[in-house]
Amino acid sequence: MKKIFLLVVLFVVGLIAFSLYQRDSEPQISQITISGPFEFHGLDLSKNGFTFSRLGVTESLTGIQGDGHVFPRLATEWQQSEDGLTWQFKIRDNVSFHDGTPLDGKAVLKTLTYAREKPGVIKQIPIKSMSADGQTFTLNLSRPYVPLLTVLAHYSLGIVSPAAYDEQGQITQLYGTGPYQVNQLIAPHKANVRRFEGYWGTQGEIDEISYLAGHRSESRALMVESGQAQIAFSIDPNSRTMFENNPDVSVQSYNLPRTILLKVNNTHPFLSEKQARQAISLALDRKAIASSILHAPGSEAYQLFSDAQADWHINNYQPKQNLDTAASLLYHLGWRKNDKGWLVRDGQLFSLTLSTYADRPELPVLATTIQDQLSRIGIMINVNIDNSSVIPVKHHDNTLNLALIARNFGTLGSPLPALFDDFSSPKGSDWGHMNWYSPRIHHLLALLISGKEPDQAVDMSQEVARILADELPVIPIAYSQQLVGISSRVSGFRFDPYEIDYHLTELKTDD
Repeated sequence: MKKIFLLVVLFVVGLIAFSLYQRDSEPQISQITISGPFEFHGLDLSKNGFTFSRLGVTESLTGIQGDGHVFPRLATEWQQSEDGLTWQFKIRDNVSFHDGTPLDGKAVLKTLTYAREKPGVIKQIPIKSMSADGQTFTLNLSRPYVPLLTVLAHYSLGIVSPAAYDEQGQITQLYGTGPYQVNQLIAPHKANVRRFEGYWGTQGEIDEISYLAGHRSESRALMVESGQAQIAFSIDPNSRTMFENNPDVSVQSYNLPRTILLKVNNTHPFLSEKQARQAISLALDRKAIASSILHAPGSEAYQLFSDAQADWHINNYQPKQNLDTAASLLYHLGWRKNDKGWLVRDGQLFSLTLSTYADRPELPVLATTIQDQLSRIGIMINVNIDNSSVIPVKHHDNTLNLALIARNFGTLGSPLPALFDDFSSPKGSDWGHMNWYSPRIHHLLALLISGKEPDQAVDMSQEVARILADELPVIPIAYSQQLVGISSRVSGFRFDPYEIDYHLTELKTDD
């Protein structure tokens, strides 16, 4: 009996030892978690491509460097015909999608054909026809289009495997060419990717990366502090204080080609007059906003484009706050203050709803600051904080009064494609102006985008900028900065000002 008992004990001890040995001998998987403010709602790249581009799942034909210059990605080279109407792209050899399918011109053709059937930046390209032959992809345009290469770098135009689509052209399984492949998706909050061993370029060192979307910036900051996440994008300025004495977390600040602005319904009876928009602009104390609210002195914006976009930036243009001039402009428009200090005209109170969203943590606080500043000249502002998707909806149903938004004018390297799209219709665009039209601006942008007068391009860009600064169809407030909380466990972080790529292959951990 004792022998049996002893044998059982030895057997159990052996099993434990074996399991411990096996566990120790198995390779450890390196993992990190990234937290950001933006949700994703499926595999449609026209709507959710930013998630998969940033996580290294999809890649486009071209890329945009930090200085705005285009570089080859899945296209190694390109040639343009003398008339600017035909572009030939040489597709990179020896590239495989995550399902093992080889990349060729036909795969590019299929992706871009389906992309044209959806809303997105590709509709800005005047495509006449597309074709493919082996490793060559050809684009024929109906007119010259100067920013073609930057538009092709957009995250909505990531090239995916032909097997990714169903018969209706919807992506059912996302197979890209990037250094990471989809492992798990739980929309709208969680995406998990793992390293793709067959990647054509430099392999990443981290095996698995998770992305967690969360609206509250404080929560994202706390995740980094507690170790639940190693990188948190778009944390609020107050989090700097939280991490001041924490050696395990650093907060890094990066300038963005993004402008915080007031989107204006220019057909609203209170806002249709230029002088009313000018009065609102003159009532804003941008310096106080930049210093006290955004904690970024010098980020105040009196015009739409920062000096980082030099061709579009007007030097020495700073019409600073002037409450007396603002009040005078409104007085000449017939507005008078009632006994409570609010402006009234024809029996109507100058009252507007300002819509914004919490995806950008600075916007709700900034909205209440604007509410207070405009009250000083008698304008009543009601702040409505909702999801960012509400802004385009209210644009289209014409229920928007004002919206406080942050718009990236560098998504395509230059603001030209976005501006051209904005001014193609008097209705404007979801994130651009609303119900305002300038024949002169439309003419100038058409010349710029066709490249017909290259020697005059800077002068024309400056004229567009001056018209926008005077007419104020949108009202600039400040230039954005991105605050990123980074754990000391992580090294090699590199920020992309165009927010296309998280550069995951450059990250390392101390694990």
